[in-house]
Amino acid sequence: MPNNMRAVGTLFVARLFVANLLVASLFFGCLCATLSGAPASAFPDRPIRLLVSFPPGGSTDAMARMVQPGVERLLGQPLVIENRPGAGGLIAIDAVAKSAPDGYVIGLGGTAALGSNAAFQVTTQQERAQNAPAQQTTTQEVRKDVAPVTGLAGSAFILAAPTSFQGKSVRDVIALAKARPDLSLGHGGNGTLMHLTAEMFNQMAGIRLALVPYRGMAPVVTDLIGGHVSFGIIDPPAGMAAIEAGAIKALAVTSTKRVARLPDIPTVAESGVPDFESNGSFGIVAPAGTPADVIATLNAAFVKVLNDPEIVRRIRDLGAEPLAMTPAEFGVFVEAEARRWLKVTAAGASPK
Repeated sequence: MPNNMRAVGTLFVARLFVANLLVASLFFGCLCATLSGAPASAFPDRPIRLLVSFPPGGSTDAMARMVQPGVERLLGQPLVIENRPGAGGLIAIDAVAKSAPDGYVIGLGGTAALGSNAAFQVTTQQERAQNAPAQQTTTQEVRKDVAPVTGLAGSAFILAAPTSFQGKSVRDVIALAKARPDLSLGHGGNGTLMHLTAEMFNQMAGIRLALVPYRGMAPVVTDLIGGHVSFGIIDPPAGMAAIEAGAIKALAVTSTKRVARLPDIPTVAESGVPDFESNGSFGIVAPAGTPADVIATLNAAFVKVLNDPEIVRRIRDLGAEPLAMTPAEFGVFVEAEARRWLKVTAAGASPK
């Protein structure tokens, strides 16, 4: 073979070797980056699932769908809402806690499920003693297994009655309850803040209305309209339309101040049960161990939407208030609510 042909062949082989070496280097470099945990792309790069702890049609679901478009726009990915009602909101929150801590499964729950956990169904001192350890463990596990992102919204509750109720006030409710042990008080489900509020009303009013759990607020309103339950603990987003249409009666609100949209409805405290106060609230959580930068990205999106004047107006039109918070602020808030409501669960059954 001529010398010039040998030279060309040698040069070709050398270049082929170098090319293969570069390809191999790139391959192993990418492999090492993957094995070292380096992110392939910025969060989020696919849809995010939001597990809502109450059924469609209720106030929690309404708030989720209200902020959904804005959050999707800011994150650049779909926010897929999945309703997982049950067990006072714990079913949804438990599913979040068991999900991968990557920010792609988050939850919307009430502070009862997030902090005070009260699957509160005990009625005797003996039952309370037997159930207390399990209740405490569940509460601690819920707060340990999820990470706070932000509050979403909060509102007072409303003590409501069917239009057939002849009374007009909390005092009338108390007087009738003492005379008739067959009366009932509907709420949004065992372990929810509506449940705890109903129990606290029994305790502080010295009565024993039979507590009736529903799967969310909307069914309570429906049964109040139909006269199938004596009274109900509902929130403004779920009940305002029925109240303003005259389909049910609002007797009192559970906050320390009157609700702006119901200025003529007194508080429970000013209606014969001094110091009574209860406000429902809910927020966003992620699985424990979710990276701080992912939490920060989620928080920034939700908070920006909650501070949008149009969203603020729509939330207030429902009788609620936006609760935009930092993750740390929401964590402190949940802890404070837990301590407060555990006092109610520790008190146990109401006076007979």
